[in-house]
Amino acid sequence: MKDDNFFEQVYEVARLIPAGRVTSYGAIAAYLGTKGSSRMVGWAMQACGKAMPPVPAHRVVNRQGLLTAKFHFGGNLMQQLLESEGVKVVDDQVHDFKKLYWDPSIELAL
Repeated sequence: MKDDNFFEQVYEVARLIPAGRVTSYGAIAAYLGTKGSSRMVGWAMQACGKAMPPVPAHRVVNRQGLLTAKFHFGGNLMQQLLESEGVKVVDDQVHDFKKLYWDPSIELAL
């Protein structure tokens, strides 16, 4: 990662998540070499509203596929954004989470 700012590093990774796929806060933290900082990744996602280019924060969920940050989007916007990309959400959880899971440590490996 070329940027020293942690939040910007998180945003760089999140922008690489393909539409229709999801990852977890912990997976991004592990990829950045800060395995125990999943909460900080969550804070970064919460603060990304004005980031440019935009950050697809709706594609980042907890390690069980739960939409734990949905209240930051207001209403059901997080679910609606995921569903518009073909991701099925049932009871605030990504259906077929393991199948749709995008692990940056694997997907972005050189």
